[in-house]
Amino acid sequence: AQRTLATGFLLFYAWLATLCFVLPIYIALSRAFKTQRQILANPLSLPIPFTFDNIVAALSRPDQLIEGGLSNSLLVTVVSVALLIPLSSALSFYISERKPLVRNILLAVFALGLMVPPQITLLPIVQLLQAIGLANSYPGLILANLGGGYLSFAVFVYVGFLRSVPREIIEAARVDGASDVRIWWTIVFPLVRPATATVGIFLGLWVWNDFLNPLFILGPLQGQTITIGIYTSLGTFTNDYSQLFAIMVLAAIIPVVGYLVTQREFIHGLMSGASK
Repeated sequence: AQRTLATGFLLFYAWLATLCFVLPIYIALSRAFKTQRQILANPLSLPIPFTFDNIVAALSRPDQLIEGGLSNSLLVTVVSVALLIPLSSALSFYISERKPLVRNILLAVFALGLMVPPQITLLPIVQLLQAIGLANSYPGLILANLGGGYLSFAVFVYVGFLRSVPREIIEAARVDGASDVRIWWTIVFPLVRPATATVGIFLGLWVWNDFLNPLFILGPLQGQTITIGIYTSLGTFTNDYSQLFAIMVLAAIIPVVGYLVTQREFIHGLMSGASK
């Protein structure tokens, strides 16, 4: 009886947790294909009759919020992740090759990037970018993404995976005269491909969904990412919920497609990391 009661409780908890995750997605998707009148009349109802007018209206905005926001977000995300992955992987290989004391000190330094809230470092970053002439620019935003929690997270993931790389392979490559850079690029980096998929997806989502950095670093006159575009749409068209949800659905397409393309390596990376 106790086992049955415990199983029933766990099943109820599982369904409740699933509902908490699925309900917001259902609300966003259903409202994106409903008229404003349908949303106000019954927010949780199915989109019947089904309409694409909200999607068409969002794509036809005169300010080109969707086209500009998606292209800007895609540019910032792809370049930031493309720079963060090799940088963090190389740093992790360097840290893994140090003596235990040095390795622990370096990991403690990178841990600060995870412990310090990004809101605290935002103003110094903006001032630094202004000093070097990169404020209100996409290169400045990308440069800001290369530090802090993004880099620290990637380093910790790679360091964990590098423990599974056989030392004999690295030592054999050194005996053959290979440099550390060549060992990292030709041996280590391909072996940690699951970690690269995990790091790429997490960092890609974080950079894509970032709000504060684009808002303060780019400024309102230097273009906008899709997250800033949603904020602008909310402030300008507060009562047009149908178009707002359509913009939110369009903004989620690229991250979802990116996950579907790399989900196999991503799941492999999570399972490998859990077993270490």
